[in-house]
Amino acid sequence: MSSKKTRTESDRLDHIIAEVRHDRERREKTYRGRALKMFPWICARCGREFSGKKVRELTVHHKDHNHDNNPPDGSNWELLCIYCHDNEHSRDQVAEWYDETTPAGGQEPRSGNRPFASLKDLLKDKKS
Repeated sequence: MSSKKTRTESDRLDHIIAEVRHDRERREKTYRGRALKMFPWICARCGREFSGKKVRELTVHHKDHNHDNNPPDGSNWELLCIYCHDNEHSRDQVAEWYDETTPAGGQEPRSGNRPFASLKDLLKDKKS
């Protein structure tokens, strides 16, 4: 009975090892895997270093924002930590918002709330 148990345990471990190797090979074929092999595990913006399990916090940023542009030399990539990567993309969104104009040529008001709209009238009444 113990030899059967040992055999199934051994088969299970062999299966797990095979899966891990397959996953590693598959990851190495992706642009993230290639970038992690090419570049040091340091965020290109803040300079934070990564190792071990923390490497999962490094992301591959496409400099031209085209995820289909993956040259073999990695010239369109940079490794950014998740925080700097979010900041990079949110800066673009904010810049796009500021560039938008209304059909009349002016910018939309930033908010509907105008707390000092009648302040001039209130101050004028006090001076009188």
